[in-house]
Amino acid sequence: MAEELLLENDGKHNGHLTKSLLAVAFLASFGSSMLYGYNLAVVNSPAQYIKEFYNETMIETYDWTPHEEVLTVLYSLTVSIFAIGGMTGALLVGRLVTTFGRKGTLVKSTGLVFIGGALMGFSRWCRNPAMVIIGRFITGVHSGISLSVVPMYLGEIAPKNLRGFLGLVPSIHICLGVFIAQVLGLSELLGKEEHWPLLLSLVVFPTIVQLMLLPWFPESPRYLLIEKGNVHATIAALKWFRTKGNIQAEVEEMQEEQRSLSSIQTLSVRNLLMDRCVRWQVITIAVVNIGMQLSGIDAIWFYTNDIFKNAGIPEPHIQYTTVGTGAIEVISGMLGCFTIERLGRRPLMIGGFLFMGLCCAGITVSVLFQAQLSFMRYISVGCVVGIIAGFCIGPAGVPFLITAELFKQSHRPAAYTVAGCLNWLSNFTIGFVFPFLEIATGPYCYLIFCAICLGVALYTIFIIPETKNKTFMEISQMFADKNNILEEELMSNAHLKMAMMNGYGALGQNDEG
Repeated sequence: MAEELLLENDGKHNGHLTKSLLAVAFLASFGSSMLYGYNLAVVNSPAQYIKEFYNETMIETYDWTPHEEVLTVLYSLTVSIFAIGGMTGALLVGRLVTTFGRKGTLVKSTGLVFIGGALMGFSRWCRNPAMVIIGRFITGVHSGISLSVVPMYLGEIAPKNLRGFLGLVPSIHICLGVFIAQVLGLSELLGKEEHWPLLLSLVVFPTIVQLMLLPWFPESPRYLLIEKGNVHATIAALKWFRTKGNIQAEVEEMQEEQRSLSSIQTLSVRNLLMDRCVRWQVITIAVVNIGMQLSGIDAIWFYTNDIFKNAGIPEPHIQYTTVGTGAIEVISGMLGCFTIERLGRRPLMIGGFLFMGLCCAGITVSVLFQAQLSFMRYISVGCVVGIIAGFCIGPAGVPFLITAELFKQSHRPAAYTVAGCLNWLSNFTIGFVFPFLEIATGPYCYLIFCAICLGVALYTIFIIPETKNKTFMEISQMFADKNNILEEELMSNAHLKMAMMNGYGALGQNDEG
């Protein structure tokens, strides 16, 4: 029966961009990745109103008027607790995707958004500041899970020639989430004192759409075959996502990977870090994920208003200028998404980090000389825009994509746990350390970011191979030399006959010809 289902499909191994693939990519990203971007930016506009709410409730509850420093600490906790929640969610990814699957994890984690959104939305009515902080933490947990699971899911359902395009769809939605938060935070819309709880709780609406539609889409075919051994469900999922093309070639590639993993269970984080077969892959995801956050992009987002103010932009107009940078993020993200399959992963990473490094150096120079040369203020604005554009073209999304590509099925959940934790930890570190770094070094702090960007670009040039249009097995073999692993050892089980799977047996595969 399984063979008959396979033989219905003819064509090339390269897949087509079907409506179902495009729909699931946008749906998964809309209800998950976009919320990450939205939550990053949404607290900026109502910052003063949130502090006033904390002040009022402290007076009402404890009959105590807190100092401005206390309010600043509470607001900083409100902002940074999101990253702590994200790191918590990243730690859960490996166990969740192994137990519930990729799509199943996305669907089940939506409950966190409803809980967090309700806490933030009713916090003012309940006169309870803790509800805002706890709500931010819970939505952070959801973002920590989805930031890893969405690219993992899309990377596994995509044909190899579309993996880059679909893998960057989440990064477009992250930029779109930031942009929507900036637009809704304008004083003409929801940027008013009475509307800030609604602004924070709007995250529930995209999640409702995702919860209504995503369960109707299939689970990852690779998960169904390699981890669950369900041949018929695998073929049905591939037929849903492909509709045309030779799915037999894809199933054979999955079988090849399963045979190479026939004696290996899904690895824990500890076993992943100790496995010499993936040593350079682990180093690579550490470098690109840490470099992504320590590139200075978070500092730029946080201090954009100050830089624009120093450039002479009138304060009432700064909010519109900030929205303009959000639009540039979306356009740059789309540019990266539509060029990655033509250019490859390496050019977007190398070009993005080099351009960001150049712009970081430009900010240092322009700030140092803007007192003597007035036009330098506009150079600094251009460098801010350049850093944001360079980041969104490649470094914003490619690290999550190559985390899926560099590992086989048994290693992928643990790899995403490691990558997610390092990403969120670096995010939290830069937010905590940068104010002190800026006080200690002044404009020279951007030279540190410049050095980090150049370092990641050089690492990409010399270490990371191009993974465009390669299968997961081919990518593993590309790293075999770096890891000092013989190809025979890597494929030690490649010619074993496939064991019986879920009662259906092998799909017409033989040991040797």
